[in-house]
Amino acid sequence: MTELLKDMPKSLRVVFGFNQLDLSKVSGYFGVLFIYLLLMATIHATMLGATVIAKEERDKTYEFLFTKPVSRSIIVTAKLLAALTNIIIFNLVTMASSMMLLAKYSHGEAVNDEIARLMAAMFILQLLFMVIGSALAAVKKKSKKAASLATGILVFTYFLSVAIDLNDRLTGLKYFTPFKYFEAKNVMYGGGFAAVYVVISVVLIAALTTVTYVFYKNRDLNV
Repeated sequence: MTELLKDMPKSLRVVFGFNQLDLSKVSGYFGVLFIYLLLMATIHATMLGATVIAKEERDKTYEFLFTKPVSRSIIVTAKLLAALTNIIIFNLVTMASSMMLLAKYSHGEAVNDEIARLMAAMFILQLLFMVIGSALAAVKKKSKKAASLATGILVFTYFLSVAIDLNDRLTGLKYFTPFKYFEAKNVMYGGGFAAVYVVISVVLIAALTTVTYVFYKNRDLNV
C-alpha cells in the first residue's frame, strides 16, 4: 500500500489526506481519517454557534426570552455555555470511540497519546468555528443567514488549506486557514502544537467572543 501511494500523483495524495502519513501504521491511518472527523466536528460547531444565537429570531420565541429580568450578556453566556457543552460531549465521544476502535487494530502500537493530541487540536478548532458562527449571528441583521455564511467560510478555508499543499508558493497563506494550524502529520509526528498557531487561535477565539457579546447586546431584534 505504501509503495502504491508513492506512485499516486501528489494532487490525489493531498486531496485524500495521504500526504506524509504512514498507512502501514494504525496511527497513520487514523491521521488520514482525522481530516474527515475534523470537518464534521467544525461544521457541527459552526452551525451550533450560529443557530444558538439566532434561535429566538428563527423560532419567533424572542418575546418569551427577552421579557425575562436578565441582561443580554447573561443570555449570551448561557447560550455559549450550552454550545460549549455540546462541543465537549461531541469531542469526548469521538475520542473514546476512536480509542476503543483503534485498540482492536493497533497490534501493540501505542496510539492513545496521538489520539488525545488530535482531539485537543480538534477541540481548539471547534471553539474557533463556534465563535465564528456566533459572531456572525450577532453582527448580521438577518442572523438566520449566519449559519450558511459561517459554513461558507469554513469550506473556503478548508479548500485554501488543500491549495496550499498543492502549491508551495501559497505557503504564506497558511495563517489564514485554521485547517493548517493543527495538521495530523504535525501534531502526531512533529512533536505537538506550534506555539504560534495556539496563540493565533486563542486571540481569535477571544476576539470573536467579544464581538458576539458587544454586537448581540446592541442589536435590534429582527421581528
